Parts: sequence; C-alpha cells; structure tokens
Amino acid sequence: MIVSTEDELDRLKAIGRICAHAVNVMGKALEPGITTLELDGIGRRLLDEAGAQSAPEVCYQFPGATCISVNEEVAHGIPGERIIKAGDLVNIDVSAVKDGFFGDTGASFAVPPVKREIEKLVRDGRRALWTGLQQVRPGKPLAGIGHAIGAFAKKNRYTLITNLASHGVGRSLHEEPTEVPTWPDPDETRSMEEGLVFTIEPFLSLGGHWAEDGGNGDPWTLYSDPKAPTVQFEHTIVVTRNGPLILTLAE
Repeated sequence: MIVSTEDELDRLKAIGRICAHAVNVMGKALEPGITTLELDGIGRRLLDEAGAQSAPEVCYQFPGATCISVNEEVAHGIPGERIIKAGDLVNIDVSAVKDGFFGDTGASFAVPPVKREIEKLVRDGRRALWTGLQQVRPGKPLAGIGHAIGAFAKKNRYTLITNLASHGVGRSLHEEPTEVPTWPDPDETRSMEEGLVFTIEPFLSLGGHWAEDGGNGDPWTLYSDPKAPTVQFEHTIVVTRNGPLILTLAE
C-alpha cells in the first residue's frame, strides 16, 4: 500500500509496535526446556491483550499464532511440543492485524552456549537487514536492496536463500510489491515510491541457497537446501524522503 493519511500511518505504527513487542518478549523467554508451543502461547497472549489477531491464522489458517523455526527449519515452523535446547538457533516471526492494518517482523536468536560461527551468523543477519534498509529512498530501485545485501553476504562469505522474498504489506499481509528480492536479481526493475509500505527480510545462511518443504506431510515448514544454519531478520518499513521509517521497532 501507499500511505496517504496520518490515520493510516498511525494504525500501521500501532500494529508494528505490537508485532515488535511480541518478538522482543518471546525472544527474552527463550531458554532450554521451553517448548515452541509454550513460546507461541506467549505471543498469542500478547496479541490478544493488544487487541490484535495473528495474521497467519486469519489469512492462511496457519496452525499457530506465530511462526517458530528451529535449527534446520528456515521459515514457517509450526509451534508444537519441540523442546528448545542450549545451542539451538531459533527464528521467531510475528505478523498480525489490528483495525484493518497488518504488521510483520521477525528475528533470530541463539540459545547459549552456541558455537562462535552461530553467534557471528546472528550478528551478521541483523547487519544484512540494516544494509538493505540503507538503500531505501523514493525513486531508488528496489533491486538496490538485494544488490547491497548480496555484496554484504559475498564479502562475509555467506549465502542467501533466494526463494523467500520481501513483500508489500499494509491492508493485507502480502500485497504489491510482491516478491521483493533480498539477493541480486537482474530481473527486478521496479522503483520505490514515497509512502510505499513493504518488508525487508533477508535470509542469511552458512551455505543454504533455497528453501523447500520437508516432504513429511507438513505443508508449512521450510528447510534450507543444502541444509545449513540460516537466520532471518525482518522489519516493516515506509519509504520516506528521509529514508526508511521502521514500523516494527519495540518501544
């Protein structure tokens, strides 16, 4: 969507803060022994208390309030009886809707103690996101985001998952511009318009190039191919003349 009124912007900011708060609280609750279902319950309670609804449930009948992906899982992990252990790499992705407006954010967390390469991957996943954010300005090419993130990944010897893209968001969870690449894509020719609302969400990996289902009867959970530790960090932003206005920062 293109933001056209202060009321729209206020509602986008409100749902963005709700999503960000949920990710923040859930991340702090991560500890060995908690199940992903218990973690999801924390997110559900926070959304309920804020008067918001889980976007994956509302839009796609996803079997959980939030997506929680552990270790070999890259995205869309279903909350369940899986027990979090020391050394696990956990991605928490929260998207929600309130008053007709959607927000979407995510972050990856390493449960200590973890290997140094995993600590570095988490740190650099966040840096990759900010590298992309720095490319946001009206009139600039959307492809610049993927080119900048790609250069960062190459310089630091990472790979990127190249079939999980960023997307427009606002009055629906997924809208125009669809499939915004966070990797170098010569076919991307669109430009950013002032007021445009979309996500930036690179998937930085220690060797993965593609996300695919596990073929085990689970239609949701995605795994990297080849198998490799992968992190995702995501913000919902509005394009402004001063750069990106980040909607999904916790207060």
